[in-house]
Amino acid sequence: MSQNFQTNYQPLDGGGGVVNVSLGEENETPDEHDDLSPQNHSGMLFHVEPKSNKSRWNHMEDLDTFFIRVYQFHQKNGFICMILQQFFELFQFIFVIFFTSFLFTCIDYDIIFRNKLPPDQGADFNSTHKITLSDAILTHDECAANFTWKLNFFIVMATFVWILKIVYFGLMVFQYWEIKQFFNKALSIQDGDLSNITWEEVEQRVMEVQVEQRMCIHKEVLTELDIYHRILRFTNYFIAMVNKGVIPLKFDMPFIGEIVFLTKGLRYNIDALLFWHPLWGPLSPFKNSWHLSDEYKRTEKRQELADELNKKILYLGIANLVLFPFVFFIQILYSFFSNAELIKREPGSLGSRRWSHYAEIYLRHFNELDHELKARLNRGYKASTQYMNIFSSPILAVVSQHVAFIGGSVLAVLAALTVYDEDVIQVEHVLTIMTILGAVLAGCRVFIPEDNLVFCPEVLMRRILGEVHYLPDNWRDKAHTSRVRQEFSQLFQYRVVHIIEELVSPIVTPLILIFSLRFKSQEIVDFYRNFTVEVVGVGDVCSFAQMDIRRHGSPTWQPDMLSVIDEPQMPNKPAQATDGGKTELSLLHFTMTNPKWQPPQDSSAFITALKTQAQKDMNALPTLQEENALYSSLNSLSCGGGLPLGVTSMMPPSWMASQGLQRSQLVNRGLRGGMNRLEGSRHGGSGGILTSINQHLDQSSVNIGNSSVTSGPALDPVMAPSTMGPSSFMIGGGLGPSSFLSPGGHALPQDLTAVDMSLSTLYLHEIHQRRRSRAAYTDTPRIFVPPTTTHYQSSASPYNLHPSDSPLSPSVSFQQKQEKTPFLTNP
Repeated sequence: MSQNFQTNYQPLDGGGGVVNVSLGEENETPDEHDDLSPQNHSGMLFHVEPKSNKSRWNHMEDLDTFFIRVYQFHQKNGFICMILQQFFELFQFIFVIFFTSFLFTCIDYDIIFRNKLPPDQGADFNSTHKITLSDAILTHDECAANFTWKLNFFIVMATFVWILKIVYFGLMVFQYWEIKQFFNKALSIQDGDLSNITWEEVEQRVMEVQVEQRMCIHKEVLTELDIYHRILRFTNYFIAMVNKGVIPLKFDMPFIGEIVFLTKGLRYNIDALLFWHPLWGPLSPFKNSWHLSDEYKRTEKRQELADELNKKILYLGIANLVLFPFVFFIQILYSFFSNAELIKREPGSLGSRRWSHYAEIYLRHFNELDHELKARLNRGYKASTQYMNIFSSPILAVVSQHVAFIGGSVLAVLAALTVYDEDVIQVEHVLTIMTILGAVLAGCRVFIPEDNLVFCPEVLMRRILGEVHYLPDNWRDKAHTSRVRQEFSQLFQYRVVHIIEELVSPIVTPLILIFSLRFKSQEIVDFYRNFTVEVVGVGDVCSFAQMDIRRHGSPTWQPDMLSVIDEPQMPNKPAQATDGGKTELSLLHFTMTNPKWQPPQDSSAFITALKTQAQKDMNALPTLQEENALYSSLNSLSCGGGLPLGVTSMMPPSWMASQGLQRSQLVNRGLRGGMNRLEGSRHGGSGGILTSINQHLDQSSVNIGNSSVTSGPALDPVMAPSTMGPSSFMIGGGLGPSSFLSPGGHALPQDLTAVDMSLSTLYLHEIHQRRRSRAAYTDTPRIFVPPTTTHYQSSASPYNLHPSDSPLSPSVSFQQKQEKTPFLTNP
C-alpha cells in the first residue's frame, strides 16, 4: 500500500533554484559534495524540523484509545478534575472497606442500646446518664479478636482490588498528562477553557492536526465520522446487537410477563466477552481495538467459533457464581452508603424515576456520544414523568389516602408534643416512629394523584417521542392503555427498582450468561461476519454504524419523493434493515450535530428528499392539513412547547424586522454544565427540515403583514390556491409573537438544534406511519417506480429525487382523517 509522507522544506538564503546533483558523473570531485555549506549550495532544499511539539503525536498506533481519552478529557473538564475524581474514588473505596470492618468488629452495640453498662462505669450509673461514643468503642485487642476468617477473606480480596485500582490510577496519570499536553500544545486549548468549548470545535481542531501531523498514517484527512467510529466502535456494535435481538435482554417470567434486565454488571460481562480490552484481549473476538480477528470473517470457521464462544460464556458465568458473595456484599455496601443520606433527606426520592440502562441503549443513535444522549434524555425527562404520573390505581389511591391520613395525624401529634416539650423526643422509640411515619407519608404521596392533573397520554407520548426519538410503532394511539404504560416503565423505571436490579445483578448475571446468552453464540458469530466492514484509516466497524441507507435503511422510513431504481439492492429482508428507523434517525442526528460533515451520495439523496418533501408540505399547509405529515408534526411539537421557537425561526427576515426582533435572540440555549455539554455547533446551524423550511421561506419572501407574496417564486396554485402563505397561516392560527415570547419579552431558552431534531424526528415518524397505513389499506404491494424527470443524482446511484408528485404521494384515507387534531397547548 502506497503511503504519502509529507515533509517541510525551506530554501536557504541566496537562491531559489534547485541544484540537480548527479552522483554518477565523473567530472564532479568528491570535495564538491562533501561541502554542504550555504555558500556552495545556495539553491539546495534542506529539511527543517518544525519547532512545534505537535510532531510527538504523528503516526500513532492506537488512535481508538487516544480519541477516547481526548473525549473524556474534554467532557470531564481537564486534568485536575479527572485526577481529583479518581483520587477520591480510591479514597471512597478504602473508606467503605475499613469503615465496614470497624462497624462489624470495634463497636459494642449492647452498650449503645443500653443492654449492658459500660465497663468503666460504677454502680451509681443509671438510665439518666448519657453514653458516649468512647464507651461503645472496643480496644485494639478486642477488635482484633472479633475478626473472623470470612471478614479477613473479604478484606484481602478488597485490598487486592484496591491495589489494582492504584496501579490503574498511576497509569492514568501519565496517560492523561499526555492528553493534557495534546490539548495545550497541539490544539491550543487550555484546561480552563474546556467548559467553554464545544466538542464540535475540539473535533475540528483534531482534524486540522491530522492534516499537519498525520496521526493516522493510512488516511490524510479524517472526517467527523472517522473520529466517532473510533470512540464508539464497540458501543455501535452493542447498539446494533440489541436492535437486532442478538443479545437477549427481554425475558418471559411466570406470573409476571415480559421483563427487561440490563445492569452495569451484565453490561460489563458482555463487554468483556465480545469486545476488546487490554486486560482480556485474547478472550475477545478482536485482535486489537480496531481489528476483528480474521477467523470471524471466514464462513468455514462459523461452528468452531460458536462452540468456542459458548464455552467462554459458560466459564465466565461460573466465575461470576464463584465470586457472587464478594460482589454481592460490595454491591450492598455501595448501595447503602450511596442512597442512605439521600433517603434520609428526601424519603420520596425512591419514588422518583430515571432512565434505565436498557433505555440508554434502546434510545441511543448510532454514532451518538454520551453527552449527546444525556442531553436528549434530560429533555424528555419532564414529559416522561408527567406521563407516568397521570396513571394511578384507584385501589392504591384510596388505600394511600386513608393510610396517609392516619399516619399524618399521629405524626402531627408527636411533632406538636415535641415542640411543646423537647423531652418527648427522648422517650423510647418516639424518634423511630416519627422517622417511619415520614417515610410512609412520602410513599403514600406517590400513589395519590394530583387534583389538577390533566389526563392527556397521547399528547405527552408525542412530546416524549419528539425528544427521545424512538418508540415502538404499536404504541401509537394506545398511550392510554396499561400495556403501553407497563412497557414504558421498563424504559423509565422507579429509582428503587433500579437499586433492586443492581443489588440482584450479581446472582442474575451468571444465570443470564449460562442459560440465555450462551445459546446465542451462533448468532453473535454470524453477526460479526455479516455486519463488519473495513473502513480505510479506521479499521473494522459495524456496518450499521456507517448509516448506509441503501443497505440498512427501511423502505417504510423513506420520503415519498425518494424513489428506488435498483429495487433488489434495497434491504427487503428484515435482517438487513434496522428496527424502528434507527438508520434513518441516526443519519439525521449525526448530520445535525456535525453540520460540516459531508455525507455520502446515498445519504445526501435521502436528506435532500426529506427536506424537499417538507418544503412541499409547507406550501400545502393552508389547504391540506389532515393528510399533511408536516402539519401533524408541528401539531405534536406545539404540545411540547417547542413550536414557538421553531415557527419564529421559520419566519422571513422582513417580518422579524417589523417586529423589532433579531434572529439571534431566538437561539438562546439552556445549558447545564457548560458549552462542552452542547450538542452540535455553538452557532446552531443544523441540517434538519426546520432549517430547510426557513431557507425556503426566506427565498420566497412571504409578506406576513398583508398575507401576500411580494417576491420570489410563486407558490403552487394547486397546493396553495389562496394568497395566504404558510407563515401567515401559522400566524393566523394563533401563533403570533405573543405566543413565543415570555412576559418579559425574551425568547424562550431552547436549543434550535434540539427543536430542529425534534421536528425532523416527528416528521419522519409521520411519513413512516402514513406508509404503514397505506400498505395496510392497499391490496396491491407498494412498488418503487423510477422517476421519468430529471434525477437528483446520476443513474449509477440507487436513489433518485424527483420533484414532481410521486406514485406514493399522500392520499386521503380514513386512517389519516382521524389524525386531524387542532393545535394544542401545553398540558
